[in-house]
Amino acid sequence: MSGTATTAATTAGEESLQAAVWRLRSRACWADAAALLPRDTPDGALHRAALLVERCLYAEEGWEDAEDELRNAEATARSSEERGGAACERGYLAYAATLHGVRDRADEARAALGRAAALIPPGTPRRALLDFRRGLVAQNIARAPQAARAAYRRAHAGATAHPDPLLLSFTWRHLAALALQDGDVAEARHGFTESLRLRVELGYLVGTAPALLSLAGTEPEPKARRLRAEARRLHRLLGGVPTWLSPHLEEDGAEPSDDPAPADDA
Repeated sequence: MSGTATTAATTAGEESLQAAVWRLRSRACWADAAALLPRDTPDGALHRAALLVERCLYAEEGWEDAEDELRNAEATARSSEERGGAACERGYLAYAATLHGVRDRADEARAALGRAAALIPPGTPRRALLDFRRGLVAQNIARAPQAARAAYRRAHAGATAHPDPLLLSFTWRHLAALALQDGDVAEARHGFTESLRLRVELGYLVGTAPALLSLAGTEPEPKARRLRAEARRLHRLLGGVPTWLSPHLEEDGAEPSDDPAPADDA
């Protein structure tokens, strides 16, 4: 086999692997997705850790597994940016534990994300994700909406410059939530619509029910009722994941939840 053919075969194999990981991840099968990836390479170790951290946020389980994978990613990292990526996941896991009331790790979240900011260069795809997660801490832990909005806008610009439609679905969503808090229903509806569109196009099933429910909060009846019904159907299909969405789906007139967000590689 020629060198060109070998390279093409390798690329095709990598693409096939990433497609399989995405299919499992998008259907809330994070552990199965992580099992497909190597633990002994920096990229593989970090990707595995990111998947299991995301499971903690969405399913509120697997905390020890996520810690184990994260420690491995921290040990495997070689470059400054890889160490920054591991620190970003460390901060995200601490944020998730704080948000779900497992343990107050807010100081750890801030410190880890600050360490990541010192290691991840500006203008890189990982920096956009870091900016988004710093916005989450500002919005949901510090209760500082202006700081959160600024961070989300930086993340949105970064996800646009380095096309990342999944991250864009999150930045649209959280900017829309802040607009809704400010009483700007039209702007909120636009952001929630864009977020839903991107998640449907990507096939990000685990994030579609929250997007439907948020959009429902800005639409009149009977459209809002149809959106809530579809959110309820998808939530049941995934076995009640995201777990934090359940209370908002118990009654048809429930208010939309503000998902703590996502993953991504998120």
